[in-house]
Amino acid sequence: MAASSPPAPAWGEEKAMSISEADKKRLLELARSSIRAHLKGESIPSLAGASPLLCEPRGVFVSLHRQGRLRGCIGYLEAVKPLGQSVMEMAAAAAFHDPRFRPLGLEELADLEVEISVLTPMHPLDKVEKIEVGKHGLYIEKGRCRGLLLPQVAVEYRWDRTTFLEQTCCKAGLPPQAWKEPDTRIFTFTADIFSDHPGPDESRK
Repeated sequence: MAASSPPAPAWGEEKAMSISEADKKRLLELARSSIRAHLKGESIPSLAGASPLLCEPRGVFVSLHRQGRLRGCIGYLEAVKPLGQSVMEMAAAAAFHDPRFRPLGLEELADLEVEISVLTPMHPLDKVEKIEVGKHGLYIEKGRCRGLLLPQVAVEYRWDRTTFLEQTCCKAGLPPQAWKEPDTRIFTFTADIFSDHPGPDESRK
């Protein structure tokens, strides 16, 4: 997952995640509409009338999938902008600026799935035994090397705790066993994760 954020992680008191179904639907609509607007050269969606949650700064990642395969993923680790604005920006970034993929084409909207992960603040980890696969995401840093994996990644690949740590190290450009070294810092976070499924006429909108 590419991370569009300042290098230093943020942490604090974890906020209870309470995202209504209406807010989830609105966020998914904003993400998809933002991608469509960029493709067609239209104005980006307005946040007029948005709920208080969408105006609250939150860390968030937007992941795009086609036919079960990742098509782009970029996000903010930190709560630097209002959630609604961040979702629109990161949806466009995942679609057109993830360096691992070519820019998304209009014809791909027909079977594009949008997944949003709204993050809690990160917390320093003192014991790796506290990591719960399926609940926690990981952020590891050592020197200038940094890497993050979202909670759902470990579930998707059926990793155990140790493999999750090793793979996060690899994502940071570190040796797999670097998590054991005393100057490696490990942080955990959780996320409220939700997605949509495109309709059959999406490409004609």
